[in-house]
Amino acid sequence: MSEPAFATERVDAPTPVLSVNPVVLPVPGRAVDLQARVSIPATGGARLPIILLSHGHGPSRHLSSRLGYGPLADFYAAHGFAVIQPTHLDSRTLRLDPNDPEAPLYWRSRAQDMTRVLDRLDAIEDAVPGLGGRLDRDRVAVVGHSMGGHTASLLLGSRLADPDDATEVDLTEPRITAGVLLAAPGRGDRAALRDLTAENYPFLLTTDLSTMTTPALVVAGDRDDSAHLTVLGPTWSTDPYFLAPGPKALLTLYGGEHSLGGVSGYDVAETTDDDPERVAVVQRLTTAYLRSRLYPGDPAWQTACDALAAAPRPLGKVESKS
Repeated sequence: MSEPAFATERVDAPTPVLSVNPVVLPVPGRAVDLQARVSIPATGGARLPIILLSHGHGPSRHLSSRLGYGPLADFYAAHGFAVIQPTHLDSRTLRLDPNDPEAPLYWRSRAQDMTRVLDRLDAIEDAVPGLGGRLDRDRVAVVGHSMGGHTASLLLGSRLADPDDATEVDLTEPRITAGVLLAAPGRGDRAALRDLTAENYPFLLTTDLSTMTTPALVVAGDRDDSAHLTVLGPTWSTDPYFLAPGPKALLTLYGGEHSLGGVSGYDVAETTDDDPERVAVVQRLTTAYLRSRLYPGDPAWQTACDALAAAPRPLGKVESKS
């Protein structure tokens, strides 16, 4: 049997996962109530750090909702996190009016959803059996893929100009102290974007990553050209690392395309680079990063980086800046 391309000790021994879906949070003025899936370790009494997981805006109906991203949500919950996955208003499952002024991507509402979740943690604890008193509200992270990565970047401090009136929009959420951006959009200048991107998604034109000061891990595939959005090719999704101030880390996945091996779901048709080993790297490295960021002094991140570098066939590389 050949050696695995990447192996490391588990951050924790995995435990069974309990998921409750939907947890419904009434939100006056929102087009529909906010629905979320909550996944937690089924056993253990320890206080649980929180991951807010923001879905992307892909072509599949249910992956872009609280029903997707099983490879990440299941892994995080099995390794000691409480994972909260809201369904943002851009989800195809909601079938909202396409003429809504914020449609189709609802960039502002997406970030506001995460703040609403943090404002309603008491209600979430009440709705999930065995969760009462277990959420560690001082340890909160955000993870987002694709458009969810844009959402995460706003919560971590990036800013943009409102396309309607050019006012600066600051949606930074100070309760979030670490983040992971997976295949996220990059710089917001006209030279970086396709003409159709600039016309249809003008909010992307003014993305300012220089204000994203919260610690974050950026994960990018070196074959993620995102040609429907940018002319810069795979380097675009590394912008949140290079253009934002430290502390930041960058995990570049060799051969990785936009799905990063299949993080949005199990065996899904829209994954163009299906690779369980690549997904395992994303699972382990992001878990380790968040563990070490949320628990200063925890060696999980360094251990995972060393294991990646020592693998007989490395699937990626890590670089960092302070």
